[in-house]
Amino acid sequence: MIYHLLRFFLKLLSYIPFRVLYILSDGLFYPLYYLIRYRRKIVRRNLTESFPEKNLSEIKHVEKRFYRFFTDMILESCKLASISQDEIRRRMKFKNVEEVNGMLKQGKSVAVYLGHYGNWEWVSSMPLWLEKDIIGAQIYHRLSNKNVDKLMLHIRGRMGAISIDMHKTARYITALATEHKVCTIGFIADQSPRKRDSHHFLHFLHHNTPVLTGTEKIIKHYGFEAFYLDVKRTKRGYYEAEFVKMHDNPQSLRDFELTDLYFKHLEQAITKRPELYLWTHKRFRIATLLNE
Repeated sequence: MIYHLLRFFLKLLSYIPFRVLYILSDGLFYPLYYLIRYRRKIVRRNLTESFPEKNLSEIKHVEKRFYRFFTDMILESCKLASISQDEIRRRMKFKNVEEVNGMLKQGKSVAVYLGHYGNWEWVSSMPLWLEKDIIGAQIYHRLSNKNVDKLMLHIRGRMGAISIDMHKTARYITALATEHKVCTIGFIADQSPRKRDSHHFLHFLHHNTPVLTGTEKIIKHYGFEAFYLDVKRTKRGYYEAEFVKMHDNPQSLRDFELTDLYFKHLEQAITKRPELYLWTHKRFRIATLLNE
């Protein structure tokens, strides 16, 4: 019952035209930032530590731009409940997709690194750009609220993407490999590992940061091709995501070298447009604890 109510209200919200949606977003910014002050301490700390060269005025400027984008992205994500395939293809364009499709035609599976940058929810439209009958999947972290989790799975799957519980990733990919099925799988790989799983550290945004290395292990074990998805916001409500090949032979790289390369790409994107990164999470919490 609760799920159906949530789905009904989300569908209603998704029918709001983009022009009106952004007026609503502008209105939501003020209470979220000034009254509710949603996670402002976390955002301020993350920005200050990540950009020590910026003064307080510059930090506040980025901070406000982030919250404006954050409200945009939340409402844009709601549009997935009803947006047409033609409309999402017009607003979320994928570049260099011919190289990825070329590899899929050769029977090579592709792993795509991306981060919590730009509108990562709209990246679920990637299957619309891939070769027909190719599995387009994404790894996700199950939400604690079952109704919201079910709702997110629904909207993420409307454009053909399959969502794979991160705890079942190896089992799913092994099954595909056994059946000789080619796939493209997206990995949002900038999440913080648990303390006991913090085996590799790198210098990321002025932090000695523990990072997940599971994507690299999968790429090497199963012989995937490795791409980074470079997302740009061209204007409000429009994005371009370019597939950037990370290495001609990722299996030949030393341990963690591919992971380091991914975070180098991500850091470059964040440095150019810091407001498009998700700063509301305690992304560097483990790094702080382990370095105290």
